[in-house]
Formats: sequence, structure tokens, C-alpha cells
Amino acid sequence: MKYTKFSLLMLSTALLATPEVTTLSEVFSEAKTSGNIKYYYIQTDNDNSYTNQDNTSAYANSLGGQLRFDTASLYGFSAGVTFMTTNPFLLGANVDTSIIGKDNGARGGNAEIAFSVLGEGYLSYNYQDFGLTVGRKVIKTPLIHAKEVRMLPSAVSGAFAKYNLGAKSKVELAYLDKFKQRTSDTFINIVQHALGTNTQAITGSSSGSVVMAGVDYKADEWSLKVYDYYAKDFMNSAYIDATYKMNLKASKLSFSGQYIKQCSVGNADTNLAKTGSLTAGKSLSTNAIGLKATLALSSAKFTLAYSNLLKDDSKHDSLVLPWDGTPLFTNMITSNDLFQSIYGSAFKADSVYIGGSTGIKIAYSQKFDSLGLKGVSTSLAYLNTSNSKFAKDQQDYNAVVAYKYDKQFSLALKGIWVQNNTGASADGTISQLKLLSQYRVIANYKF
Repeated sequence: MKYTKFSLLMLSTALLATPEVTTLSEVFSEAKTSGNIKYYYIQTDNDNSYTNQDNTSAYANSLGGQLRFDTASLYGFSAGVTFMTTNPFLLGANVDTSIIGKDNGARGGNAEIAFSVLGEGYLSYNYQDFGLTVGRKVIKTPLIHAKEVRMLPSAVSGAFAKYNLGAKSKVELAYLDKFKQRTSDTFINIVQHALGTNTQAITGSSSGSVVMAGVDYKADEWSLKVYDYYAKDFMNSAYIDATYKMNLKASKLSFSGQYIKQCSVGNADTNLAKTGSLTAGKSLSTNAIGLKATLALSSAKFTLAYSNLLKDDSKHDSLVLPWDGTPLFTNMITSNDLFQSIYGSAFKADSVYIGGSTGIKIAYSQKFDSLGLKGVSTSLAYLNTSNSKFAKDQQDYNAVVAYKYDKQFSLALKGIWVQNNTGASADGTISQLKLLSQYRVIANYKF
């Protein structure tokens, strides 16, 4: 409640200060309102025969979305708030909480009940190409991301600065102290979210922060992203990718490469290396590479991607991605565990994100506007993940049928089938599920 009152006060103050405002009615007419209404159905079926356990099935329906207010600008100053909500209904005995409050449940709350949250509440200053924002914000960077593929996006709080390098390029700098996962209504310390009850034992403190610096540069034929994320006494993560584009007579061809380097730093590097630590005495050291080729031909697009996390048995060599970043070119829409972004799950991993994994992905997408089916599209994707630690390769199959009406309404039907769905615990123990099947129906209206 205190955040709601604060945000409304901040919004009202900025509106009243707008130079063009002369009457009370104009105060609100100068503001911009936007948002979305989303319906989501999800069903997840697990074949647990590898562990001689009963098969399971869970589903959920939810209705919710976002409502956003952005003020006009006065001498470069503006404010914004975004309210977010998810409201489940028609729940069965077994509930798939990944569109409700799965992260709330991981922290001891009730994962099956509706919640609303002030997901964004910020004050911004912009002057020419420079911008500064303080407060809660949804951001999209390679390793800290909104990941808006369930009901609501993830968000962070802190201070954000950017400098635009032309129309499409920018330099970013941020200090981040809190994180709200997409299935949570609570902003908690960003390092504590990653490590949970192990925060003190690993970092020597009960909290921490992340300093992020990045360059996102785009030119006519090529683009470059370079980001670094530093969390004192936890870890440093460096990310780089580059893309070169070629316009041919009747098609577009692009080639991309990426590299990710992570390592534990300070107290974490010392404490993780101790016998009996969360990672079984291994400090963090990961090196990941990825390659991708994309061919766009008329209304079709073909993608071939490769990734490899270099194996190092003396280290914790899986990627640590607690803030909803899923950066590998071979990433799929696969399973139901939301990767490592659930509270306290930073050192867990799955599929291509496990140390030593090699992934090969083939994808095909098609639009049908030229056939008279305006707004209809389909996509098919296959991923094979191999690893010497796996008893069997993991194989992912994704199928999507989508429809878009202008920029407002969209409908997507998604089918996901994962053979030998593989996960790794923090100490590197591998487990496999014979088959995970998941079905999603997503209807979204933007206004």
C-alpha cells in the first residue's frame, strides 16, 4: 500500500507540473495511458517413469495484465507507474503455478492465489540524448530481462542512466538493488533473490547489488552488444554478441556470434571453493559460445543455431542466470521451471545451460499474409542437447500457431514436447524426466 500511495503522489505531482496544464481536466488529459489484458491457459504433463513415480498433470487459467500511466514532460522531468495483476480461476487439484505465484511459493507464500503489484514506479529526466531514471523499472538486457512469456514481466529497482548514440544505439549504466520475478508480487534484494537462504554463507552478507554497464550499437549491416554485470562478493558476468546482415536480391541473410564469461568474485569465490559448499566445493567459472545463421526469404525465416558451454569438471561450469536472462541462441520456450530465476535457484540449471552441454537448434517460421491469411503465422523449432553427463540427449520440439490483428490483439497456441528433460542441481547432480508435454493458450489485447 505504501508503494501505491507513493507512486500516485509522484504521478500527480509530475502531472500538475506540466507546463501546458491550466485546468484540472487537462492534468489528466496530458497523461498517456496504456496497458494490456491477457488470458493465459497452461497445462504441464510429466512422465516420471525414469524414477518409477506416478505421472503428473497440472494446469491453470489466469486473467490479468498491466495498466500504465506516463506523464507529460516538464523541463525534461516525467514519471510513470505500471500496475500488474494475475488472477487465477477454474483451478484443479494440481495447479501449474508458473502463471500465478510460483516465486511467491518458493519464498513460503501461497503460490495459487491472485496478486497485484506496482511493477513500475519511476521518475525520469531526459535532456537531448541523455536519460536518467530512478525507481522500479522493466528492463531488457541479455542477462537481466523482463522475460514476458508468462502473465507478467520481471522488474528491477535502482538507478538507470543511458546515452543514445543515434536513433538505434545506446550506452547504458545501472545500479540495481532489488528484483521482482515474473511470478511474484515482492521486490527483494537482487542478490538475495539469486541465492536465497544461502546468501550469507556464500557472500558473507545478507544482501548485495548489481552494477551493469552496456553498449548496444546498431548500424546498417552489423550490430554489437557488450554488457557486464558485477555483483560484489558474488559474481561477474560478461556478455558479447555481434551480428552481420546481408541483403540479397530476394532474401536477407545474417550471421551472429556470442560469448559469455562468468566467474565468482570476492567472498563467493572463496566460500564456494570450500568443502561442503552449495556447489560441492567448486567456485564459479563458465565459458559459453554461440553461433547463429538466419535466412529470411519472402514470408519465411530459417534459423540454425549452435551453443557450447565449455566443460570444466573442477569448476561450477553451468551458467548462473537468476534474473530471467536466457541469452543463448539455442534457447527454447521449453519447460516449466522458469530456469534459475525462481528464488534461491541461481546455481541450478537445465538443458543447454548446463556445463558441458552442446546444443543444435533448427527453427522455421512462416507468415501467411500472401495467402490471404493476414496476421496468421506458425513456427516450428527443434533442439538437440548433448552432454557427456547425460544418460540420454535432451530433445525439444516446439510448435506455435499465432494470430495478430493490427497491433492490438494477438492469440497464440503453443505446444511443447521435451524428451529426457534434464536438470542439474547446484552441486551438479543430473536428473532426467522421460517426457514433459506442455500446452499454452495466450490471448492478449493491448491498448
